[in-house]
Amino acid sequence: MENNGMNRAKFYQLALFPMNNGATNVYFVLILSYIATFGNKVLGLGMVFASFMVTGMRVFDAITDPIIGAIMDKTDGKFGKFRPFMVLGNVVMAVSVIALYILTPLVPANLLWLRYTLFIVLYAVWVLGYTFQTSVTRSAQPVLTNDPRQRPLFTIFNTIASLAGMGAMQFVGPILAGDGFAGDYNATWFSIMTPIGIAISALLTVLAVIGIWEKDQTKYFGLGGKQEQVKISEYLTIVKNNKPLQRLMIAGGGCKLALAIATNTTVLIMLYSCMMGNYDNLYLPMMIVGYAFSAPFFLLTVRTSQKHGQKKSLMTYVAVALICYIGVLVMLLLWKQGDPAWNLSVYTGKLLGEGFQININLYTVLFVLFFGIGYGAYYSTADMPIPMVADCADYETYRSGKFIPGIMGTLFSLVDKLVSSLSATVVSIALLFIGVFDLPTKTTPYAPGMNWVVIALFCIVPMAAWLITLIAMRGYQLDGKRIKTIQAVNAARKQAIADGMSQEEAMKTITDETVTP
Repeated sequence: MENNGMNRAKFYQLALFPMNNGATNVYFVLILSYIATFGNKVLGLGMVFASFMVTGMRVFDAITDPIIGAIMDKTDGKFGKFRPFMVLGNVVMAVSVIALYILTPLVPANLLWLRYTLFIVLYAVWVLGYTFQTSVTRSAQPVLTNDPRQRPLFTIFNTIASLAGMGAMQFVGPILAGDGFAGDYNATWFSIMTPIGIAISALLTVLAVIGIWEKDQTKYFGLGGKQEQVKISEYLTIVKNNKPLQRLMIAGGGCKLALAIATNTTVLIMLYSCMMGNYDNLYLPMMIVGYAFSAPFFLLTVRTSQKHGQKKSLMTYVAVALICYIGVLVMLLLWKQGDPAWNLSVYTGKLLGEGFQININLYTVLFVLFFGIGYGAYYSTADMPIPMVADCADYETYRSGKFIPGIMGTLFSLVDKLVSSLSATVVSIALLFIGVFDLPTKTTPYAPGMNWVVIALFCIVPMAAWLITLIAMRGYQLDGKRIKTIQAVNAARKQAIADGMSQEEAMKTITDETVTP
């Protein structure tokens, strides 16, 4: 609804649209977390090739983002601006993943060249579908709501969506990989997980389409004028002049890099299986611990964002994560192979079996506290830059009069994806340094040096990313007070244009000095 120039969303719209992020996060787990393992273990492709393909396709994904963003900004048809990209993207991903994970293993092993070819082609097709749908999550934020008190709520509903999408996949995957189920991430595991992931993602996409349906109309687009025809050559000028977007790109990239590496399946296998020796009974409990600690932090981030602005909230809780991970780092430095006093010990016996008993030592208590608080803090901020992109898009409308949410959102995700694309390659390179040439699974024994790889990837890299985020956000201009001024000026200009004033005149005469927030 619109009230005095303020575009507010209804509760169901705020709750349902973030499901689009949940829908794409299903594939973030199904593809980006497991495709290197699939290529190496199921198809028999080289570890380095499979891992570098993850990086290469992520770069391809990033490059296609601005192109699709430009197309999105020019789109305004009967089905809206955003809904076509959501539906088409989800269908393309479903078809390509079925072909990749279920049909490609049927190619005979002696036709390895064909397996390599299909792996590359189908992965590339999936990337296009993923880019179509994931671009909407950021780009549609400005039309959903421009109320500074509503935008932070995205993080709450996005958490619910992530639990329904990413969380479900992370929970079901390790269970199916158990010896009594599909097995250790083999072809059977992928054939079972694929339809589960497709069904969850399709359902979440339908809910997201319902959430954005009413808002996907021309009257909610910027100052209410015609769709912008921005050339790709103008992208650099936009980034150059939009200083807040520059800093948010760095901060968002830092947060995503921390999340991508610290939650990388191979890293967690080395930590909970190769080092601690109990993957089945540690992975799920530690994941539950992380989500449990996240809940209060999500409430705190929303409260802080509504009261002091999203910049303050992001910086505060990233700093909390950084401090707590110093404790995690110390715990991992103290780890001793084979010494129960310096290892994680939560359960003896089978987690889902009979007769297990709790066996927690001091090391585990301290690790859970440092990890839980740190994970809770940084997980609550991981997607916070998404609604902040809407602030940057509104600033661009305020600065230039252009409503280009597609370009703004995809320029941000370009850097986001380029940075996060490094995760699989960084993991593989780190393993090569210690002489490990195959991606570890839960049956892989500990190899000398794995603890240092885990220390570097699980702690040091995320900590460095958070430090970069804090430095970048110090000069971010769009705090709570500034956003209110920008929203008021944009609303006044939109009304003046609706009353017959030209956009050029509105931009010149309606400024900060003539409008009271």
